Amino acid sequence: MVVINIGRIPTKWAHLDGEREALIDVPSGRRMTFAALDEYVRRLANGLRDELGLEQGDRVAVLSRNSIEYQALYFACGRAGLITQPLNWRLGEVELGKILADGDPAAIVVAEEFRDVAETLAGELDIPHVLAVAPDGSGSLAELVARAGDHEPPWADGVGEDDPLFILYTGGTTGRSKGALHSHRSAWMGMLNQTVAERIVPTDVYMLTGQMFHIPVVLSMNYLAHGCPVVLINFEPRLALEVIQRERVSAFLGITTMLSWMMDVEDFDDFDLSSLRNIQYGGGPMPSAVVKRALEAFPCTLIQGYGQTEGTTMTFLSQEVHADAVEGINPHRLKSCGREGFVTDVRVVGFDGEPVPRDGETTGEIIVRSPANMLGYWQQPEQTAQTLRDGWMWTGDMATWDADGFVYIVDRAKDMIISGGENIYSVQVEEAINAHPAVLECAVIGVPDDVWGENVHAVVVLRKGHEATERDIIDAAREHLASYQKPKSVEFVDALPKAPTGKILKRELRKQHWDDAGRTV
Repeated sequence: MVVINIGRIPTKWAHLDGEREALIDVPSGRRMTFAALDEYVRRLANGLRDELGLEQGDRVAVLSRNSIEYQALYFACGRAGLITQPLNWRLGEVELGKILADGDPAAIVVAEEFRDVAETLAGELDIPHVLAVAPDGSGSLAELVARAGDHEPPWADGVGEDDPLFILYTGGTTGRSKGALHSHRSAWMGMLNQTVAERIVPTDVYMLTGQMFHIPVVLSMNYLAHGCPVVLINFEPRLALEVIQRERVSAFLGITTMLSWMMDVEDFDDFDLSSLRNIQYGGGPMPSAVVKRALEAFPCTLIQGYGQTEGTTMTFLSQEVHADAVEGINPHRLKSCGREGFVTDVRVVGFDGEPVPRDGETTGEIIVRSPANMLGYWQQPEQTAQTLRDGWMWTGDMATWDADGFVYIVDRAKDMIISGGENIYSVQVEEAINAHPAVLECAVIGVPDDVWGENVHAVVVLRKGHEATERDIIDAAREHLASYQKPKSVEFVDALPKAPTGKILKRELRKQHWDDAGRTV
């Protein structure tokens, strides 16, 4: 029986084609082959265990933007039986301190730009080791690697399968972040889901647009497992287009806003994007109008992946469904998040746990049974028991499903608006508003009303160079919605607050309205 150990991913291609490029670090200009990556991983694993004295199960935190060292650390910890604890560098010092206290790591690997805050928190929390990484790859982490042995880490044969691999903290869209603990097996099964959905081939070149402190890191691991180079960037729309052209990128994952920003680059049509084979989008539903625009703009197929930190990717809307919709075949399916993945069972159930009718109308909660699901929340047994029940993960996402198994998310359970006794699903209102050509993105929330309980409020970001009034937005929504569903008020902003996953933080938008009313968000 083959033991799954994610840390050994670089080894296979180091043996098969060691001089093939593995990682291309755009911010630093550095490039690394599979042979060099495998050696680096071996040395890093040995350094963490032998030089620092870390023991199996110890956590290694990392506070950094995407980099070669970051990706290698996931593999090294997996090979050494350690648990990677990535940190969101966008968070403030207080929140970072809470997450570090929760994971209680034995070491922190930190990029030079975040070194001061890491050393402060390490002192406060009595974390013994802080290993710095300079932009050129030097620093104390490099010194540790240089001192360590190049032999195969002896612990690799004794870990894998259901042993913990990493803790990914939830985006916090509904409150306090929780640490979703994944194993070697759950990561591998999530990768298998992705392989089938994305139809990965060894000639692919993958561009990682998301940050490695969240679930997109599993996608970069998967392409490396197929021997494909992974290009690391910190997303900016023009840069992404330049990198696709220069590195002949064939696949990437982008949230709705990323694709819209890329298409809005002034000289978009001048970029050579012919290398693109497939784009996956996620992080929330993409308005149908944006999907159609993307299919016309990018010379490749498109798929949607719906997932959570707790369950990696769970359903997919296939390439064929997108192509058919543009031709007028079942265009309504563009509003779906697709059907269950290759190694995943999905159900839409009522409060009693029984499946609701597959009529495309009856609403229930999405639950998922899959070997790609997390082991549980780190040190939160009560939260784990609420989310994982009898082998199924309860997602908190409300949806309908149809006779063909297509799932249509209507809202987060906590985002549903109840006005005058009527349930209003914000996703449906957002879909209607996003049909307006001036809208880049929007979020719909419920705000307090003394008569109706809640009213529908839209927060809108306009596309650059476009204009629209509150009445324009309300009238556009009215064309597609019942009268009680349309927004009663519209607020225009420059940007929406977002979690690292790209999901909009509606609780931040709701907070000012509900706090002002003296009521709970």
